[in-house]
Amino acid sequence: MRTRLWISLAAVLLIGVGSVVAALVVHSRETDDFHRVQREEAARAAHQAGSVAMLSVGELSAAATFFQVDRNVDRHEFGVVARSLLADRTLEAAAFIKRVPAAERARFERLHRVQITSGVGLARGPAGPEAVYYPVSYAVSKLPTAPVIGYDVGTDPNRAPYLDRARDSGKPVSTPVVPLVLGGVGINIFQAIYRDGAPTDTVAERRHALVGFTAGSFKVGDLAAAALGSLDKRDKVQLVVDRDVVLGPDETLEDASRAPFSVADRTWMLVIEDPSRPGIALPLLLGIVGLALAAVLAALIFVWSRNERMLELQREASEDPLTGLKNRRRFDEDLRLALARARRERTTGALLMLDLDHFKQVNDTRGHPAGDQLIVEIAGVLRGRTRESDTLARLGGDEFAVILPRCTVGEARLAAEAIARAIREHEPLGGEIDPVTACVGVAMFGDRARTNVAAIVSEADAAMYEAKDSGRDGVRVFDRHAVVRNGGLS
Repeated sequence: MRTRLWISLAAVLLIGVGSVVAALVVHSRETDDFHRVQREEAARAAHQAGSVAMLSVGELSAAATFFQVDRNVDRHEFGVVARSLLADRTLEAAAFIKRVPAAERARFERLHRVQITSGVGLARGPAGPEAVYYPVSYAVSKLPTAPVIGYDVGTDPNRAPYLDRARDSGKPVSTPVVPLVLGGVGINIFQAIYRDGAPTDTVAERRHALVGFTAGSFKVGDLAAAALGSLDKRDKVQLVVDRDVVLGPDETLEDASRAPFSVADRTWMLVIEDPSRPGIALPLLLGIVGLALAAVLAALIFVWSRNERMLELQREASEDPLTGLKNRRRFDEDLRLALARARRERTTGALLMLDLDHFKQVNDTRGHPAGDQLIVEIAGVLRGRTRESDTLARLGGDEFAVILPRCTVGEARLAAEAIARAIREHEPLGGEIDPVTACVGVAMFGDRARTNVAAIVSEADAAMYEAKDSGRDGVRVFDRHAVVRNGGLS
């Protein structure tokens, strides 16, 4: 009972703790779902922005391939290609940058009717026969302002290193966020154009084959618009590149999701914070309900434990503590009831008294714990050989009793022999104890009107000792006239 009480209290505690844990789990799952949705939202928006930018960069590379084949591109041809680059794209402007050696500067300025607005490019040495310029030859912009032509990109410290990187790699290269020549803030993408058919396997070959560049301008706002189209207007959004916030609030968004996307060779980070974070109302309600239920169950358990304790005391008064069988006190009560029922119903029953042979030797040689274990095993054997209507008791030591209601003397003998055989065939656990035998004495009741409990017990006990005196491991049935050997008449 005490164990069950503690188990019940543990269950109540488990319910209370479980409700709190469940509330935390619900809150955690809601938070995880919120973050998962936010991550998916950020990834989807970043993918959208990256896809639009990648498409524009890809078309810029395709235009470079076209100009590689048609080296003598004029303003009209460039305009046709460039306007297609700007149509429904995030590109704000497109330009053709021609590589102009110093010896061709005058011809370039005369052809385009402009003056190259800057001197020799940085790190290219003084003006001379080997000087090279990178002027913007043609430009098309979404802005209504006139395009800038003749500007030497090679002298711009914000662009010249990336121009060189594009020349040497042959791949699209992005600048950091810089002020755009045609207005606004954004990035430039440069794609090198090489002389058609020239080898470009090495950096030296690519430098020698360079014709010029196609260039595109992305405004930060246009990149943001491509990403924000699928986002909730309530979301806080940042665009970060090179660890600098170029769009959105300057403060750190702590509970935000981040998703990268690429523009040419530079990685941007889209940061999104959704203000609709899940609340704690549902988890709090779940925790309160669970704790209230635990309190009610605790009160019921204390009431139940009191009644259970009373039943346990009654059970302890009638039960053998070692085997769980009925004890001597309960046996006497049950035998008295069996006698009264047999007289009332005019039936016969039997009492079997059972004693193990040489049990004292087990205790003396193996110790009392081994003897107790053997007693428990024999109790199990007896349970397996009796009916639910039978009464099975341990009278003390190695002595057992079985009350068989409504049976004949022949049935009683068969039952006793079956019990003796089962004990004989039982192999004690552990293998340290040899199999034991038992003597069984049988006394019938119900066929005499004045038979009492003491008389029946005495008769069964006498029959059992007759079996012991006859060599043990046997069954004897008591008869008022004589006790005969097993197999004889009774």
